[in-house]
Amino acid sequence: MTSARDPAESGPPASDVSATVGLVGLATLLSWILFARSWPDIAAAFGYMETRGRLSGPNSALLAMILAGLAMAAWSVLVEKVHRNPSTGLDWNRRAPLSDTLGISTTKIAGLWATWAAIGAFYAIARWYWDGPYLFAMQVIGAAAVPLFVLSVPYVVWIDRVMREPRDAAWHFGAMLLGRGGWDGARVKKHWRAWAIKGFFTAFMVSILPPGFATVVEADLVSIAGDPVRVGGTLFALLFVIDVQIGTVGYLLTMRPLDAHIRSGNPFLGGWLAALMCYPPFVYGLMGQGGAIQYEYNTADWAYWLGGHTALLWLWAALLAGLTAIYAWATVAFGIRFSNLTYRGVVTNGPYRYSRHPAYLSKNLFWWLSAMPFLVTSGSVTDAVRNTVFLALVSGIYYWRARTEEAHLLFEDGKYRAYYDWMQENGVVTARLARLFSRAAPRRAWQTEPAE
Repeated sequence: MTSARDPAESGPPASDVSATVGLVGLATLLSWILFARSWPDIAAAFGYMETRGRLSGPNSALLAMILAGLAMAAWSVLVEKVHRNPSTGLDWNRRAPLSDTLGISTTKIAGLWATWAAIGAFYAIARWYWDGPYLFAMQVIGAAAVPLFVLSVPYVVWIDRVMREPRDAAWHFGAMLLGRGGWDGARVKKHWRAWAIKGFFTAFMVSILPPGFATVVEADLVSIAGDPVRVGGTLFALLFVIDVQIGTVGYLLTMRPLDAHIRSGNPFLGGWLAALMCYPPFVYGLMGQGGAIQYEYNTADWAYWLGGHTALLWLWAALLAGLTAIYAWATVAFGIRFSNLTYRGVVTNGPYRYSRHPAYLSKNLFWWLSAMPFLVTSGSVTDAVRNTVFLALVSGIYYWRARTEEAHLLFEDGKYRAYYDWMQENGVVTARLARLFSRAAPRRAWQTEPAE
């Protein structure tokens, strides 16, 4: 008689995303960074009189993201054959006659074009997109607009012929616009949730590609080698570049043939509020300079408070770099499926085997250990208390984000419910926190339809 297998031994449910695809993107990104740093020497070796120095400009940062995305997409299709996954909704053995799907495709294209026009109008009206780092994002999106509109026609016509159900959310929105019957309001809302997420976050991600990339490419490794603070800062910058570059790919490659399409956007208002609080322009009035809960009044940082203690500085730099590495690893684990507020499959490998929210946990620990809000240069107890309370509120916002994201995924996918339960009992970090705080699992959220 065979005994039942211990759930702790069987492990969490299989991940919908392989661990390899993110590593392919990471290797490609690091290779380009090395090439960009070595460009003057490479140019000299080929007899080219280079005058620009290292390739640290915004176009080089953009190219790094494109190369990483292409590498991950190629690996996904050519090696992992993800286009054959049932979850894509595609059947490559079935090619419907063009006459059967052309009307569907034209309706869908009308919906997509109207959506993109609306997003473009939002960009034009919202003044924060025309200042500072966002200007680069607007240039990139503007240059991509015409090719996107043109290429969408053959892509949609092609993909609709192999879709099991080509009347997707985009079709429902197009049908509503064109006054055709059969459209469903719930599917229209689903369409707009997905594209609102893409429109808002894609512009932000593209805008922050250049600064960190330039810092890493231009870093003088020889001069910083003996300084724990500068070594730490450079490592932090590199790891954040990895996070931003791979994360941006995730927002752009939401395509069915890559099995990376958005299944659904978070339907809970609380989820949107919690997420948007953490990004421009909303974050400026909340956590930015002079914001309602800014936690860095009269503070210094870890380098100031540990100054003069070299061994402790090295230890602290390593600790902070480790936390940042976990944060970057969490993004890399998503491969081409990273994005906020979406359900695109379940990730159960990498750092997600130890914690359901490794990125949020490591990011907040980094802030506490680097900013040290409880230590103030003014010597004021009031400042110290305020800063500590306000950073605790910031951490509370991220806890809120985690809970609303869980509510969304618990509602959507039985696999995530199984993963949630496994982690509650066996996750190295999650299980201990669950036992320590006796947190109630947000199971009610998926038992009933979410309120619109």
